[in-house]
Amino acid sequence: MTLIIKNRAVVEDNWTVVRPAEDGALPEVAALPAGKVIVPLALWKSSREALVAAKSRDELGVWLAPDSEPADIAADFDQLALIAVDFPVFRDGRGYSIARLLRERFGYKGELRAIGDVLRDQLRFYERCGFDAYAVRADKDIHDALKAFTEFTVQYQGAFDEPSPLFRRRAAQQAQAGSAA
Repeated sequence: MTLIIKNRAVVEDNWTVVRPAEDGALPEVAALPAGKVIVPLALWKSSREALVAAKSRDELGVWLAPDSEPADIAADFDQLALIAVDFPVFRDGRGYSIARLLRERFGYKGELRAIGDVLRDQLRFYERCGFDAYAVRADKDIHDALKAFTEFTVQYQGAFDEPSPLFRRRAAQQAQAGSAA
């Protein structure tokens, strides 16, 4: 049984991430595993109608590579149960920008999952960009990774989860305290 972190809780993952073959070839829609699948954006773009016909909305997700354009999926939000963003190596931060674009520019409200080389040290940063689900790398302790969400109690910068930076939040508190006196 595979586990993920979703909404700051460890839960069972019943999704299968479909990857291209080593030569880059995409699988045929008929060859996809039964149940819930997360397909690459390239497969979605080339076989959208076949995927929608083969899977219900609750069984279909799309994953974006670091060089994917989030605008390419924006019109299809209502067809998908989730969007995943792949982090092939931990040092590749383009997925953070993809998440912010999906949430802030395109208004995506569904599950946004980080997949790939997902490590404990990055979980809070993922969350600040709009992710709410995390497929932690298989060789890492997912229960230990969960602790990442409580390590910092104050965030200085504004982000998706808290748009106002700390200095503005403090100024608002001081103004409110001054008006109450």
